[in-house]
Amino acid sequence: MILSAAIAGLVACGPSAEEKEAAEKAKQDSIAAAQKMIDDSISAVAAMEKAMQDSTIAAERAKSDSITAASEAAAKKKARPKTNEQKMEEDRKVQKKEKG
Repeated sequence: MILSAAIAGLVACGPSAEEKEAAEKAKQDSIAAAQKMIDDSISAVAAMEKAMQDSTIAAERAKSDSITAASEAAAKKKARPKTNEQKMEEDRKVQKKEKG
């Protein structure tokens, strides 16, 4: 009789099937939550890398556009012939240097 009471006590003290199921579900939920945090972190890093890449591309494009604009402006400035007034002004300066 004591032996059967001891066996019954051991069986009754262990976790029930529902408790085991709940513990397993909690474990799986915890793993899923941790995996979601990892995935979110990876996504955030990827988004930051893309933003940095986009920023670098935009800066390079702006630099290239500025260089192109400056080159075009310089080409236009060189290509323009001097006006008669500019030529006359240069002649006056030369004459002043010769006299002075």
